[in-house]
Amino acid sequence: MITGGTFDKEYDEINGKLYFNDTHLPEILNLGRCALDVSMDRLMMIDSLEMTDADREQILKECRRCDQSRLVITHGTDTMEVTARVLGEARLNKTIVLTGAMIPYKFGSSDGLFNMGTALAFVQSLPHGVYVAMNGKYFTWDNVRKNRTKGTFEELNP
Repeated sequence: MITGGTFDKEYDEINGKLYFNDTHLPEILNLGRCALDVSMDRLMMIDSLEMTDADREQILKECRRCDQSRLVITHGTDTMEVTARVLGEARLNKTIVLTGAMIPYKFGSSDGLFNMGTALAFVQSLPHGVYVAMNGKYFTWDNVRKNRTKGTFEELNP
């Protein structure tokens, strides 16, 4: 499920701003030589700082509606743990992994390709629950935060 975030941002060289055009997920999966049968649903393309409670409810509704029991959600990193909490508190009988990127994929030095690879591995191997996959690690929905000083994710209670 695609919701936007830095993962899918592009740089406007004229205005000097980041913007959304389309998702880069098909290209990322192709570059990673992904052999999984993956379906992609583009739910929204927004920065997570602009995400509202209504947007999070839409994500939850789509997770409930979806027939698949294993879902990866691309999401902006600034409020990823907030959305993870909404999904975790819903106690769905699914494995849901949220992932994102600190640097846009189109910059060429993005962590997005690596984060997507780990998210795909974690969604196949973890039990039902909601997780955040960043920096090669996974975190449970109720024990994660973004460390804005380090630019990484960490456990609330190690």
